[in-house]
Amino acid sequence: MIKKILTAIVLMASVLSAQSYAFQTIVVVRHGEKVDDSRDPLLSEKGQQRAQNLARILRDANIEQVFATEYQRTQLTAKPLADARQLAITPYSAKESLAIGQQLRSASKNTLIVGHSNTLNTLLQGLGITEQKAVAEDEFDRLLIVHLHKDGAPSLTILRY
Repeated sequence: MIKKILTAIVLMASVLSAQSYAFQTIVVVRHGEKVDDSRDPLLSEKGQQRAQNLARILRDANIEQVFATEYQRTQLTAKPLADARQLAITPYSAKESLAIGQQLRSASKNTLIVGHSNTLNTLLQGLGITEQKAVAEDEFDRLLIVHLHKDGAPSLTILRY
């Protein structure tokens, strides 16, 4: 419990302090844990809890739009925050991750984008982050926060939630 509280405090401090000089903040996460390895599985109980935790952590982060791939696991990961902020989830194709990252870079809105372990680096690349971040198949807790500054330069903060 203390770990969750500390993570929330660090996240909010990072987002709020960076927003004072950042033009835009984009939070990139992988979907929560899934029930099985089928093509389009639902979230497991642990994945559902992770989605709730994500919504709780980002509650005050001024997220203005939410994107998730068309798969149930990404939609369900994004849903609690989208519902709390009364936002529609904009679906995108995982194959278009680079283009979506590039599109979001010029959107001027704080955004949550939910993807997959094999699309996170492509999303980051589209957002201007060149260094690759390995995400293992069993890692679901990475919180990748991209701050796009007024001069166009991106910066990346990586947390776990």
